[in-house]
Amino acid sequence: MRIRRWARLLLVGIPLLAGCKGFWNPVSSSSSGTGATGSVFYVLNQLTSQLAAYSIVKGTLTPLTGSPFTLASGPYAIAVAPNNAFLYVSTATGIYLYTIGTGGVPTLQSSTAISNDNAANAIAVDSTDSWLLDASGAGYLYAIPINSANGTLSNNATVPPVALSGTAPQKMAISPDNKYVFVAMGNAGTAVVPFTASNADPLPATVTTVIAVKGTGGAAVSVAVDPTATPRLFYIGEVAVTSGSSNTGGLRAFSYSSLSSTLTEISGSPYASGGLAPYSILPTPYSTSPGAYIYVANRTVSGSTTGSINGFALTSTGTTYTLTALTTTASTGIYPVSLAQDATGNYLLAVDSGGSPDLEAYTFDSTTAGKLDSAFTSTTGTDPVGAIAIAAAP
Repeated sequence: MRIRRWARLLLVGIPLLAGCKGFWNPVSSSSSGTGATGSVFYVLNQLTSQLAAYSIVKGTLTPLTGSPFTLASGPYAIAVAPNNAFLYVSTATGIYLYTIGTGGVPTLQSSTAISNDNAANAIAVDSTDSWLLDASGAGYLYAIPINSANGTLSNNATVPPVALSGTAPQKMAISPDNKYVFVAMGNAGTAVVPFTASNADPLPATVTTVIAVKGTGGAAVSVAVDPTATPRLFYIGEVAVTSGSSNTGGLRAFSYSSLSSTLTEISGSPYASGGLAPYSILPTPYSTSPGAYIYVANRTVSGSTTGSINGFALTSTGTTYTLTALTTTASTGIYPVSLAQDATGNYLLAVDSGGSPDLEAYTFDSTTAGKLDSAFTSTTGTDPVGAIAIAAAP
């Protein structure tokens, strides 16, 4: 029987003090990579402790030179910096920095971890490339100062962490305007943490806004924010939040602007996600209208041995927003847990932690709006690999 990732990390995570010597490890500086272009993306294989890197050229999946790359230990999360010069991989022995070279090939910057957090469940880099945010399995949110030119620690200062209700977080998202960090915290709900990238200490002393789960026995397992410069909505994926079907997972949608006043959940929310556990949410960042479609990966579906990807169309009348479920569903392999869209906007990518297959790519149907068409599938190593996360080069 598989133990869910968040539950497993509760067993290995212990409280980590940001002021403790050695938590953040300075590593030597090096020149930044030249970055990837086009359809380049990265997959974490947890069971084989690997980072697999690919490009898509003329519809063909091609491993990058040297892929898959061996990691120090089993990985949990990955983040590509918005400047496309470096990426981070969190593992059971800390968070490691890679520079991104020509064609997207990653190179380990140092064998010394940039952070000793051995339970970084979710990581992300803010849009200024100045902060690495770490939602730790130990129940804390860390802000790690980094050099925007090469990704290394910008100084030896430490920033006090923010406690996350003493629970292991699931997923994390930073708003494009760098005002908030959202952390899905299981049955403890979703933390909304103010964030100011320009401050030496960008986080508040405590979390004051926590959105409680809506359903009895529910849990927040994913979170996302509109990719627009001024976000319209933010989203939470929760289990046990809808009724009327054996698939009780759902997508909650909130007005982003209401965060500065009275928090407002839009009319119709929560929306049935089509499965039991909506583990990943992707508002499409690359399209004529960013975020016009929101896709949800359902890790499990009632009555099925595989998962699914269900979509929603976002429409608006003035500042009133509506989500409408698409009439089509994309089938996946076993336990889809992470979604991404490649930089060309042509492919939606998914990884399945249970395999069969490990990686799937979909294109957007030319006649049915929002429909996903299967483009290709692939393994990401010698199975079983336990692919748990995917990140695309911006």
